[in-house]
Amino acid sequence: MFCLYAEDAGVFSDNQFHDYLENFAPEHIRTALKNLFKILDTPYSERDPDDEPSLLAFPYVNGGLFADETIRIPQFNEDLKRLLLDEASLGIDWSDISPTIFGAVFESTLNPETRRSGGMHYTSVANIHKVIDPLFLDDLRAELSEILKLKQDAAIKKRVYEFQKKLSELTFLDPACGSGNFLTETYLSLRRLENEALAFMYKEQIVIETGDIIKVSIGQFSGIEINDFAVTVAKTALWIAENRMMRETEQIVSQKLDFLPLKTDATIIEGNALRLDWADVVLPEKLNYIMGNPPFVGSSRLSNEQKEDRQNLFENGGELDYVCCWYKKAAVFIEDYPVRCAFVSTNSICQGQQVSPLWSELYKHNIVINFAHRTFIWDSETNDTASVYCVIIGFSKIRLQKAVLFSDNVEQDVDNINGYLISAPNILVSKRSTPFCDVPAVIKGFQPTDNGFLILSDEEKIDFIKKDPKTEKWIRPFITAKEYLHGKTRWCLWLVGISPAELKSMPLVRERVEKCREWRSAQTKTGDAYKLKDIPHLLRPSAKFKEGDFIVFPLHSSENRNYIPFGFAKNGCIPGNSVSILPNATLYYFGVLSSSVHNAWNRVVCGRIKGDYRYSSDIVYNNFVWCNPTAEQRTKIEQTAQAILDARAKYPDSSLADLYDETLMPPELRKAHKENDKAVLAAYGLPKNAAETDIVAFLFKKYSEMVGG
Repeated sequence: MFCLYAEDAGVFSDNQFHDYLENFAPEHIRTALKNLFKILDTPYSERDPDDEPSLLAFPYVNGGLFADETIRIPQFNEDLKRLLLDEASLGIDWSDISPTIFGAVFESTLNPETRRSGGMHYTSVANIHKVIDPLFLDDLRAELSEILKLKQDAAIKKRVYEFQKKLSELTFLDPACGSGNFLTETYLSLRRLENEALAFMYKEQIVIETGDIIKVSIGQFSGIEINDFAVTVAKTALWIAENRMMRETEQIVSQKLDFLPLKTDATIIEGNALRLDWADVVLPEKLNYIMGNPPFVGSSRLSNEQKEDRQNLFENGGELDYVCCWYKKAAVFIEDYPVRCAFVSTNSICQGQQVSPLWSELYKHNIVINFAHRTFIWDSETNDTASVYCVIIGFSKIRLQKAVLFSDNVEQDVDNINGYLISAPNILVSKRSTPFCDVPAVIKGFQPTDNGFLILSDEEKIDFIKKDPKTEKWIRPFITAKEYLHGKTRWCLWLVGISPAELKSMPLVRERVEKCREWRSAQTKTGDAYKLKDIPHLLRPSAKFKEGDFIVFPLHSSENRNYIPFGFAKNGCIPGNSVSILPNATLYYFGVLSSSVHNAWNRVVCGRIKGDYRYSSDIVYNNFVWCNPTAEQRTKIEQTAQAILDARAKYPDSSLADLYDETLMPPELRKAHKENDKAVLAAYGLPKNAAETDIVAFLFKKYSEMVGG
């Protein structure tokens, strides 16, 4: 890549790389490349004057790029020679290539499993700027702009020179640098600022002595990366970026500047960043900024080595994603220094059960959030179209006058940003096994653990009853989230209390039970299915379940719904494991759960799958602070709750998924929810038009009071 770029960008002679290799037969190109790489790494004074003239004509590169004698060069054939020389060399003008594209090039060379296990998602330039602009670049741009507004040229030149010196003294670390996109784009951004400063300093002047006119160098940048190939790509990208910017500076000063031999080198270390001492890469007292895009690997997908990395940093981190390790490592590293940090992360670390174990650790090191981008969909410069839902968190031990919160491209100055990335105090919601308030406990639905033998479709139910009418009394509606939300039906064999004689009298049912027994018996002896082999006629038992009406809680719901569609199920229905239930629930409970108050709380503290809500009783429901309504307020909530059910009933042909689609929601249902919101807000003592941010702040305050601060 460097050689292809160099022959098009004027670093080598025009087509020099192509013309050198063109003279070799395919079987000799491997040796020719080895000889070329060696000469590029050899100073002029140390070269053998009797080497081939075509080799000696190449400049001395330096910088270590060609110093690695272990580089593996494959054998060439005619097709590969033509691919390199005709298509890559002659066929592409590399002089204007964006150095940050190498991240996408590198990513495309990896097989999907390598990328998945390493959590590799390379960063577009736009997303890099979501990190570096609020971290430091916006301030630098503003500073230069203010300098250039001064009235006297002499004063401006003095300040511009000081500004350029300041740029040259800033240092950066990316402790998961991949192929160097963050470092490269940051270098390019600093050099653009420097060039803007130089354009003023040398306007209308002919520069005779160029010397050290450029002060910003790639030596200000450090990185750590576990993949050896990525390390080399990162260094190459930075050198190409350095040459690109030098060419722009040449236009400003109207002089040719010497690029070769390379004089500076970024410190890119190969290794596991979670096991290296970052001070061996760059001392914290000499560092200004830490930034990057650490690996996206979910807690459930960690390798044994990654779990060990996490255990070394978190005593109780069993629920944390891998990226959390970089936050903890950075927090410890900067504890005594004013270094500012910003990482891209999956949005799961600021939701649900990960928030408390992560931020309780970070708060111990006096970490505050300086800015944050709430959930957005990741853009990559590759053909990978998989959606990744991300956040960006800028943090340090320095509390700025105002924190900045970005949400849907709207920027807001706030007093504080907490671990949920909302404007609220630093309160952490931990898992609870029982509700805070005096309300019924939510219980989980039944996990069949039956390989489908105890579950029936509509057609199977009809066939069972047609062939054996006695089976009807043992077939119950089986409610799962999918069927519940989309208006479908499923059924289960509910054989609680059946006698052996009655089971024997129903061959179709007995056949299903026997198949379930065989399947469970064949499973791993330590698993739940095997443990149920002696009761093959039953779904996985739940001692907490009692017959009766209940409210259905779908465990997953679209983020595009303003309200989670809670609803009632009649006595006789059996809940599946994709829903939870509130037994013997009343209209009052349904009204509060369906309100904007409860839904606002859920949006903040629940877990997510991509962007969709993952409702859990131990985080969302059990920590929810219920209101204490007067008798009149309670009656009003019951009335508005019933109005919601009545509005739904007007559309028997529409599923809950249809009714709660924001585009399709009927006006009667929307109005019923708004009236219910007002009734519940009044019971909390909140104004009827309270904004969601105010509702959340109120709930966090009440939660804090209940847990003792």
